[in-house]
Amino acid sequence: MLTLSKAQKIIDRALQRARELDVSVSVAVCDANGRLIALNQMDGSTDWEADRSSMGKAVAAAISGRPSERLVEHFRIDRLRPSSFHQVILPRGQRGGLPIVEAGIVQGGCGVSGAPKPEQDEECAAAGIAALTLPMETASTTYTDRCSSSLSLAR
Repeated sequence: MLTLSKAQKIIDRALQRARELDVSVSVAVCDANGRLIALNQMDGSTDWEADRSSMGKAVAAAISGRPSERLVEHFRIDRLRPSSFHQVILPRGQRGGLPIVEAGIVQGGCGVSGAPKPEQDEECAAAGIAALTLPMETASTTYTDRCSSSLSLAR
């Protein structure tokens, strides 16, 4: 279960990575249904749009079980798991959101927005999730592999 304590660990590590990259971002963590658990923005982060974008990326990753940039592909291939995202914030199919997977089950999503490059957003999200000591190689292969082998998504 993704708790507030775990969400804060994810956010703290994502913000630490952002500082290392010298970027200002907003980081959101939501549960598997797309409900926001925690949101934090760095001093100097751009604006409200970065906050909304980080939340949308987290929701997209959580409800699809894939990186947020693959949301459109998910709609074409799979049906969505039941979620409350339509009552909270719309998912965003932009790079920077990653699913949080424990024991092969999607527990939620982490979304990051505000860095100049989407790769930096995703790097911060991956660093945040790694704070939970989940086995992670690189975000581009780990989540794709997990989605195809560990997760059971309706086809």
